[in-house]
Formats: sequence, structure tokens, C-alpha cells
Amino acid sequence: MTRRELLIASLAAPALFAKTNKIGRSRLSAITDEIAKTPADAIAFAKKYNLQYLELRNLPGTNKVYNELPEDVLQAEAKAFKDAGIKISFLNTGMLKFGLPGTEPKRNRPETPEAKLKRQASEQKRFAGHMDELDRAIRAAHILGCTKLRVFAFSRVEEPEKLFPRIVDVIGEMTKVAEKEKVQLLLENEGSCNVGTSAELATFLKMLPAKALGLNWDPLNAVALKEDVFPQGYSLLPKKRIWNVQFKGKGILDEFATKEDWAAIIKALEKDGYQGQLGLETHIFGEEQVRRSHESMQAMLKIVGNS
Repeated sequence: MTRRELLIASLAAPALFAKTNKIGRSRLSAITDEIAKTPADAIAFAKKYNLQYLELRNLPGTNKVYNELPEDVLQAEAKAFKDAGIKISFLNTGMLKFGLPGTEPKRNRPETPEAKLKRQASEQKRFAGHMDELDRAIRAAHILGCTKLRVFAFSRVEEPEKLFPRIVDVIGEMTKVAEKEKVQLLLENEGSCNVGTSAELATFLKMLPAKALGLNWDPLNAVALKEDVFPQGYSLLPKKRIWNVQFKGKGILDEFATKEDWAAIIKALEKDGYQGQLGLETHIFGEEQVRRSHESMQAMLKIVGNS
């Protein structure tokens, strides 16, 4: 092969890989408690759109999180999904979505002394039990046949990056347990937490080994923090550590000013070798939520096609 032929082949390779790594219908998922009011209706939603995957957070129609359900209930839920031919792509736990004791979360409104004392007591209790919470989440993941668990980076403070070393210590301890149990922890960028943008994800992940922690990327979550989420924010992410991606109704429906260029985002993910799913987290609340979930999934299917 001549030098010119090698150059042409090298230029063609990314495009060829993106084509073979197509993100289609078979890679879509959705959070059950936003697409339906009952577990059965969530499965019906998946069947309507021929989805192979669903994400879990709360048991639909309740405030009960899956990772805290009794084992017999989890077993029954797992059987229902299996019987329907549906796999669980991601378990959206609320691990570390509270204030780290000894820190003061950034607030948009004043807090009464009584409310502060109550919050601090709750934070201290959750922190003291965070490894037990991890154990319960892992138990749920094993029963549900899911290997990916969400984690946060504590409630956002005025200068988040100064807190990163302490958070790394906490999450680092958790990843050691997760690795032994053959599950993966995914840190989500969440505007109310200390890692809220793609830039913060990139900085934080550099402080932990690549095999220990991946990321759940939700581009719309960074909008409130004034980040240019794509292409600028995306360009900063460690691509091999993107293990799950989520999209919101307001990020894909035409009528919203926050609509994102998901066609371009998907092309970039394909080119960069992303192997995971795209999960719908509708986040348009109220009586219209289920209807909006259908509209959001239909909008995404127009982009990705039927494969």
C-alpha cells in the first residue's frame, strides 16, 4: 500500500466505524416512572416502540426507589421485565445526592435555622449509611440484571472544585466495592451537585482510575450552569468513559428553546465509539408527562431510525 493509500484509508476509518457503530432504535431506553404510571404501562410503552431496554429509578406510580424495594418485590419486577424481553440498561439511584457533612450547599433562597438543623441531621444520617445504601443498590442491580448504577457528587457548594479531593475519596471507596461486585458506578452531571457540567466531569474523572468510574452524560443538566453543552462541553469529555447518555423532552422537542441538536450529538457519539444506550428522562412534569414521553420518544426515533 502506498503512502497516499494509507492516508486515504486513515481518513475513511472514522466514518466507516461510525457507520458500523450506528445508534438506532435497539440502543434506546427510557426511565419507567416518567413514561408510565404503573410498571405494566411502562412495559407497554417499551413494547409500543419496540424498545429492548428500560431504565429504572422509582417504581412507577409510587415514591419507592427500586434499590430500596424488598427482595420479593424486586424479584417479581425482574421477572416481569424478563418475561417481556426487556433488559435494564441503567439503575438511577440517588446515591450521594445530598450535602456532604461539613459543607454548606449553595442556596437560592434563605434557610430557617430549624430547616438547616433538620437538613444537616438528614445529611449526616445518609452519609453515615452511604456504604450500606451502595450494598442495597448492588443487590438490586444483581436481581434486575443491571450492571450500571448512578451516583452523584453531593449538593453543590460555592466553589465545587475545592471539594473534589474529598468527594474522590468517598466515591473511590465505593468503586472498590462496585468493582468486586462486577457493577459499574456512573457519575451524572447534575446542576444541583458539585459535578454539574461536562468540564467538571472531565476534571473530576481525571482524579480517579478509568476502570473505577464512568459517566452518565445528560447535556441538558449543564444548561443551567451556562455551559455550551455541544459541541464545546462534549469535546471535553473522556469519550471511553461515557457509559450512559440521557436526553430530556425539553432537549428534543421542537417547541422548547432548550432543544439540542441530537442528530449531531448522535453522530459524534457514533464516531467516538460510544457503546451504551440513550435513555429518555422526560422531565416535563404534571398531567402531560406521559403524553410528552411519547412525543419525546417519537422525536428521537425520527432521528435514529428503526435499526
